[in-house]
Amino acid sequence: MTQAQALALSDRAAAVSRVLPPLLVEAERIAATVILGEHGRKRAGPGESFWQYRPYSFGDSTQRIDWHKSARSDRVFIRENEWEAANTLWVWASPSVSMDFCSHLSKVTKRERAQLISLAVASLAVRAQERVGALGSPHAPDHARSQLVRIADWFMKREGAALPSFTRMPRFSSAVLAGDFFDSMDDITRALTPIAQAGVKGHLVQVVDPAEETLPYAGRVEFHEMAGPLKFLSSKAETLRGVYAEKLASHRAGLRGLCNRIGWSFSIHRTDEPPTPMLLKLHALISGEAAR
Repeated sequence: MTQAQALALSDRAAAVSRVLPPLLVEAERIAATVILGEHGRKRAGPGESFWQYRPYSFGDSTQRIDWHKSARSDRVFIRENEWEAANTLWVWASPSVSMDFCSHLSKVTKRERAQLISLAVASLAVRAQERVGALGSPHAPDHARSQLVRIADWFMKREGAALPSFTRMPRFSSAVLAGDFFDSMDDITRALTPIAQAGVKGHLVQVVDPAEETLPYAGRVEFHEMAGPLKFLSSKAETLRGVYAEKLASHRAGLRGLCNRIGWSFSIHRTDEPPTPMLLKLHALISGEAAR
């Protein structure tokens, strides 16, 4: 490694270290505002991690008796393991260049907000002693608080495709995917369907800038594609609002329809809104409170 490369790497590491703590601090702050209840996904089942002891009952296999525990009591106890596939939460924040957009109507980019929401949801899961992982990350799911640092670090260092790639996940896992999802419906369908078919319960969060909702421009405006070379010059941008609103509504109808077909939830979050309401909604959806 040359000296120049070493200095560049050192500068990048310093930049990451400066940005990472505020992201974690803010994620933990908004997670702390959510009243933590029973997450509803801890249950006995096949797995390797110990969960609880319970008294032996008629019909239980004698192979499940914990003789060491039973020998210290006048009752016979069964050792139950945690159903590991049922309490793993996967989070994903789009690393697409388009997520760097921030208009004059907002103070944060879509990328910053998507990462914040995803990390805050992960923080809630860790507080509930559940395993979390970042979709596509090389790190295995874990319930230690250090996992939040690994997820945040993964978010900060990544740039890539606008849509998640299918990764093998245990059946009955949950996933929170945050991005702008302005890709074609065909591409989105191809990306999400394999994840849903693997038995993952997903929650899609479309993160948008308020300008992408309202198109608040007027007069002569040149629009540039964030992730490409496309440009469009409009002499009267205000005349585009009607058609733009129809296109946006049609695209969102397609997203909602896809989520309904695969059994996922769909939510919209604007970057000029506080993140806490969305976190509360996701917490309720993931914990099953919304279905009760």
